[in-house]
Amino acid sequence: MIALKLLKKYFIDSQIFVSLMGTFFAVFFMHEQNTFRWPTVAFLFITYFSGYLYTKYQKTKYFYKILILNFFAGLISAVLIILNHNEIRLIKWFVIIVLGLLYNSFFLETYIRKIPFLKVFYVGLVWGLMNCWLTLPEFNLPIFLISFFFITALVLPFDIRDMKSDTVMTFPKLIGVQNTKYLAYILVFFACILSVFYLKTQFSFSFFLSSALTFAFIYFSENSNQDSYFSFWVELCSGLPLLFLLIIQYF
Repeated sequence: MIALKLLKKYFIDSQIFVSLMGTFFAVFFMHEQNTFRWPTVAFLFITYFSGYLYTKYQKTKYFYKILILNFFAGLISAVLIILNHNEIRLIKWFVIIVLGLLYNSFFLETYIRKIPFLKVFYVGLVWGLMNCWLTLPEFNLPIFLISFFFITALVLPFDIRDMKSDTVMTFPKLIGVQNTKYLAYILVFFACILSVFYLKTQFSFSFFLSSALTFAFIYFSENSNQDSYFSFWVELCSGLPLLFLLIIQYF
């Protein structure tokens, strides 16, 4: 029990876990496109980690320390991009950073997270751009749509978790929990169908297996579930494609 509490505190609540899952999701598509590079993996993780820390610690006494940490993290990411890529990649990365700031910055009068129904699609948009644009030489529409549908579906269970505390209108509040799950199923199904047509066989099969498990995690998403169900099991879904790919390739 103590080990689980420590794992939750230092690995999940610290935003390391969700940052790794986002990075793993991007690595899955990098392997599919034969663009895998360790410096890219490094600046992707740093970007995710910095962004989630920024979001979590706003309006807390730690916020200015997080800003300093993010400043140095940004410098490291910029150096990695300049040394291993080109100025175009640097511009793409900067655009992603700006989109992240627009999502949730308390100093803005209106930010994306405060706009009803937009949050789920915006998160899918940003993660999709990370996978199909930031890590690739050219914009890849199929990878964007697969990422967009899949990640948007994964955000919906979090709206179910937060439906009693959210101050803005969300899908569970508007259409109910069960209909929200149906919407998530449809989005995952669209992503899976696209993967069959546009990804290489091993990758599409890995994504199919991931989608099957994702259906199960969505099915059991309830407002009464412990937070760890969402912050671990639902977050894990974005890392499943890479996990299944490694199992298929090496075992």
